[in-house]
Amino acid sequence: MTTPRRSRDVGENIVLPPLGIGGKLGLTVLCLFGLLPVYWLVATAFMKRDDVFARNRPLFPVNPTLDHFTSFFGNSALLHNLANSAIVSAGTALVSVVASGFMAYSLSKFRYRGRNMIMVMFLVGQLIPGALLLVSLYLMFSSAGILYTYVGLIIAFTTFTLPLTVFLLKGIIDALPDEIIEAGKVDGLSNLAICFRIVLPLTLPGLVTAGMFAFMRGWSDLLFALTLAGPDKQTLPAGLASAFIHEGSADWPSLMASSVITSVPLAVIFILLQRFFVSGIAAGAVKG
Repeated sequence: MTTPRRSRDVGENIVLPPLGIGGKLGLTVLCLFGLLPVYWLVATAFMKRDDVFARNRPLFPVNPTLDHFTSFFGNSALLHNLANSAIVSAGTALVSVVASGFMAYSLSKFRYRGRNMIMVMFLVGQLIPGALLLVSLYLMFSSAGILYTYVGLIIAFTTFTLPLTVFLLKGIIDALPDEIIEAGKVDGLSNLAICFRIVLPLTLPGLVTAGMFAFMRGWSDLLFALTLAGPDKQTLPAGLASAFIHEGSADWPSLMASSVITSVPLAVIFILLQRFFVSGIAAGAVKG
């Protein structure tokens, strides 16, 4: 009687190299160095303003306070910015996943003239800083009548998420056997039905990963939100900059507390979808 094979998780066979005392000490120092900005942000958020700007500032909150957190939820403008961030980020994730799914399927399983040129254009697009395209996007959106709208922001963010999400999903779809596609055609399915009923369900971890990348792009962007969104459509990073950073002064404790609050949704999403994220990265990086 043969024992059924147990499904293996991604990364299960990774063997960590043995580390001596020097290696462990070096990794500890690097971890502390990476976590220091996070600790400084959280500690500042719980400190009183006088302690933050004191000459002998304490390393730990001596008299911790929640006033900076409660003031965030009492600010209707920031809550409106939070809702804008949720709408724009969710829209960017949805549009990026749908568009990159179709494009990755086309680039992976079809052969047509100009296909390689499209892939090169995607790679070149990754090399262009977003700030260089800001003026062009502003003029285009103004002419199209979508400046200072949710649609304009979503299109702008999607423009810069597509190259990454397309190549991520293309690597996953490349690993799918062509026999699966041919079997769908034999059953009478159209290319659109094959994409929806066969390809996309098999690439679910990659779709989740692409959606996470796109969501984080829309959630954390500052430059585009300041330029392409009006006061009513500004997302949270732009709202925080306008509310707490002024000429010659800044309310750092309130800004740090608001930053902690805004980072919570990303942390929760990553924790809940961590399994899909790791699987999607691994599947997109390894072919076959």
